[in-house]
Amino acid sequence: MAKIGVLLSGCGVYDGSEIHEAVLTLLALDRAGADIQCLAPDMEQQDVVNHLTGETQSESRNVLVESARIARGNIKNISKISVADLDALIIPGGFGAAKNLSDFASRGVEANVRPEVEHLLKEMLGAGKPIGAICIAPATLVKALADWHPEVTIGSDLATATAVTSMGGKHYDCAVDEIHVDDRLKIVTTPAYMLGPGIKEVAIGIEKLVAAVLGMVG
Repeated sequence: MAKIGVLLSGCGVYDGSEIHEAVLTLLALDRAGADIQCLAPDMEQQDVVNHLTGETQSESRNVLVESARIARGNIKNISKISVADLDALIIPGGFGAAKNLSDFASRGVEANVRPEVEHLLKEMLGAGKPIGAICIAPATLVKALADWHPEVTIGSDLATATAVTSMGGKHYDCAVDEIHVDDRLKIVTTPAYMLGPGIKEVAIGIEKLVAAVLGMVG
């Protein structure tokens, strides 16, 4: 049974993991019979957003604690996970992927990736283990793996695609119900809510991504 890591970044599209994307990933993996290990960094969120009003709140929340809501408590600190523990890794989107796993949301091409996130991504790549990234998460992946010039998609948003290219990636336009596969690096990406418009369209792309990632597991 393949052991697949799902790297979460909080709980909620505006300041953490996009919940639909995370749950669709977990559902597709479970249906395929994968052994799922959720993980997240133990850190304070960059910000906390009221998802009803869209306003930033004057409070702090912990990424690992918030991610545990999606994982139903079955989650580990990313610093306790090594490449030997996983056969593949998938990163759902949501602004947390660009606020907490990296600071791409605020710094763009000058972004820094959280050290333990960058370390695991490089270890996975070095071990030839597949990585999936959804929605905006490919931007963080590209920044971490810039020296390898990964092929990714974030859909068709010109500004984000330009930033991906500037950081060393190779961007390919892609429909919401499709995936882009970098066979050389074993990286699979799909636009999801970068394009939308709804959960049924997003689900198709995520299901294809999960199937492609599992198909690459040796």
